[in-house]
Amino acid sequence: MSLDNNPITARAHTNIALVKYWGKKDEKLIIPNNSSISLTLDEFYTETTVNFDDNLHQDIMYLDNKKVNSIKSITNFMDIVRNLSNINKFAKIISYNHVPTSAGLASSASGFAALAAATSKAAGLNLNDKELSKLARRGSGSATRSIYGGFAEWKKGTNDKNSYAVSIQNPVKMDINMIAIILDNQPKKISSRKGMKISVNTSPYYNAWEKQTTKDLETVKDAIYNNDFTALGKTAELNSMRMHSLTLSSDPSYLYLNKDSLLVINHIKALRDKGIECYYTMDAGPNVKIICQSKNIKKIKSELLQSFDEEKIKISKPGEGIKYL
Repeated sequence: MSLDNNPITARAHTNIALVKYWGKKDEKLIIPNNSSISLTLDEFYTETTVNFDDNLHQDIMYLDNKKVNSIKSITNFMDIVRNLSNINKFAKIISYNHVPTSAGLASSASGFAALAAATSKAAGLNLNDKELSKLARRGSGSATRSIYGGFAEWKKGTNDKNSYAVSIQNPVKMDINMIAIILDNQPKKISSRKGMKISVNTSPYYNAWEKQTTKDLETVKDAIYNNDFTALGKTAELNSMRMHSLTLSSDPSYLYLNKDSLLVINHIKALRDKGIECYYTMDAGPNVKIICQSKNIKKIKSELLQSFDEEKIKISKPGEGIKYL
């Protein structure tokens, strides 16, 4: 089969972890210290086209119509696919991010999931979801979950073969939505990868985090199976704040939250005081995601509009898994 002029386009959606992973036991293979659970979102996604070409002397990449000059991580990822498929051609990669890059909204998850799907198929591989999940993990840990729609679990495993994500529930039965408040769409100063390493090596609470997160994971899985929105929301919120406590207790300490993050959190607590059930979660960035049910979306949005412009508020439902376009 000729790979030239056979472009493949794939779309992958971001996922937001309800039970976080924070820290790796293997940096190169991206094997995490703990398993995690996420919800894939329909609002944020990446579309990537890959075309292998005999005329290219190196991989080239365009992101949102701009050529990316530093693509070492992309080339390393492409080399993994080249080794799997026994081809030695370079590729042109064209990617569009419908999500702010490196701002704690899981752009790397959708980005590498889409790249894994498009590149592997363009290289003549026909990978199943499990195999795609393992491949995506080599680019970004959270990308392993973006292969799937709905709720997914990344099983931490111990090596390259047994660390991958599986679907927990898709389509989602629970009435669950996420409202993302885009507080800052600029790349964060401390990457997730760097932050994790600092926390693992220096936070005195890291071992306690690992143990608690194992319990949180089982609580959230039970909540999904039992359609228990309250248990899921409460646990996700606690797990998120426990993760952020690791950043504060590290040496040097660092912080992803900003003053607007705290403002959103205070709005959520005010809503709960009024009897409106909602919970918050945050990844490695200042942007806050609110977990809520459909009946409360308008009330929550009204509360947020007291402090934030409407274009900063993005409402998302559960999203789908990998799709070829």
